[in-house]
Amino acid sequence: MYEQLYEKEMTPGGELPFTLPAWIACAPFEEYLGMEIESASGGRAVLSMPFLVKHAQGKGLMHGGAVTALADTAVAMAVKSLLPEGTHFVTTEFCLKFHAPLYGGVVRAEAETAWEDERSLKGTAAVFAGDGAKVATFTALFRVKRR
Repeated sequence: MYEQLYEKEMTPGGELPFTLPAWIACAPFEEYLGMEIESASGGRAVLSMPFLVKHAQGKGLMHGGAVTALADTAVAMAVKSLLPEGTHFVTTEFCLKFHAPLYGGVVRAEAETAWEDERSLKGTAAVFAGDGAKVATFTALFRVKRR
């Protein structure tokens, strides 16, 4: 969907050169990485991403940044499932703990979130290898912009 825009430069304060097709949808970065939203509702979300060569680090394992991006996006989709469409929010803090390396296959992130206070949500995601082994645990805090 966004392939023709991947190399377009973003400018501070400029108009976005793309529009999301829906409130809960992949943005250009997520599409570029190959993420798919399997489900997102009621504060939960499941996303998957194939392990492609572009996701590999120098020894052939999935790069930690790719794993983090999948987990963070899964939690963000869980957050979106609780918010009115168009609400502005950001990740303010996150932590990823690895349990095992990823060598290939389809990687899956199962996320959930809950309100901490009137503007803050805490989310977690478990990341699984294609064989079902849990390879990482992700936690994050999100902040909703004041109205």
